[in-house]
Amino acid sequence: MTQLPAPAEAPTKTILRALQGEAPAVPPVWMMRQAGRYLPEYRATREKAGDFLSLCYNPDLAAEVTLQPIRRYGFDAAILFADILLLPQALGADLWFVTGEGPRLSTITSEEDFARLKPVHAIDETLSPVYETLRILRRELPAETTLIGFAGAPWTVATYMIAGRGTPDQGPAHALKTENRALFEQLLGKITEGTIEYLSRQIEAGAEVVKIFDSWAGSLQGDDFDRYATEPARLITETLKRRYPGIPVIAFPRQAGEAYTRFHQATGADCVALDDSVDAQWAAENVQIHGCVQGNLAPRHMVEGGPALVSETKRIVQAFSKGPHIFNLGHGITPEADPDNVHRMLEAIRS
Repeated sequence: MTQLPAPAEAPTKTILRALQGEAPAVPPVWMMRQAGRYLPEYRATREKAGDFLSLCYNPDLAAEVTLQPIRRYGFDAAILFADILLLPQALGADLWFVTGEGPRLSTITSEEDFARLKPVHAIDETLSPVYETLRILRRELPAETTLIGFAGAPWTVATYMIAGRGTPDQGPAHALKTENRALFEQLLGKITEGTIEYLSRQIEAGAEVVKIFDSWAGSLQGDDFDRYATEPARLITETLKRRYPGIPVIAFPRQAGEAYTRFHQATGADCVALDDSVDAQWAAENVQIHGCVQGNLAPRHMVEGGPALVSETKRIVQAFSKGPHIFNLGHGITPEADPDNVHRMLEAIRS
């Protein structure tokens, strides 16, 4: 296994300190989708790349858009520019993007479809440009900036692979889970193995933290949440920590509600990211007591701005001030956001 860089600078990085359980006087901050369409420099680089997937697979340009928000705002972390659907593509699914509508994939709805997927060890051939992006970033990021790698959680990735697109209720995945649970669990298992491989290679390429995005976790209820959101996150976290002691894991089971508490306890993740549907004070009393939390300003404030942006930012900082906290949005920043509102948010956090 590749020798990891010695993390000599790690104790001084604010995000790593928070992930170790410290509560800095000023919380570290970054934003989900911080490299994105709200920035004019991103739009210019994407146009140069030609299309979204070409941008993801061009290490120089992917590194450039990752660095753009760091230059502009001085965030405490940079997150790799990629997409959660690169893994299913690497496993053999066809992937393309429809302008104005989003991703499309070939579907996995039968044993025959599943049998056509590639073995997990084959993914690195497709994903090697992503690892090169991380190596570039590790060289070029400021010394104080933490590099975050990521992948989609198995349930969320499975919903796209089964439906062939994003859906409002993840209905096709729930249907397959009911009608052919053996196939559904076989697919989830393969995605879990692929995610472990993908994140392992990201760590070896220079990621100092990894994050697992379960955007559709909230559509799983009761035992299904524990079985298909919590358990895969626990297995991924446990395996990565065994392979790479000291590498922190952030997990984001979006819209988990009250299940955030048991998720944080059960997975062993160093930090649980919170969406903006849960109140910060409730989360401080029920989730943060188990370790670091990340979140959870509503992305609409980055569009609307004004006094509400400042007051809500300060309210969240205050609510989480007694424990380890990484400030972030409750979901990704949207294309309609005003770049100046990001400055206002940072001023409110750091003042």
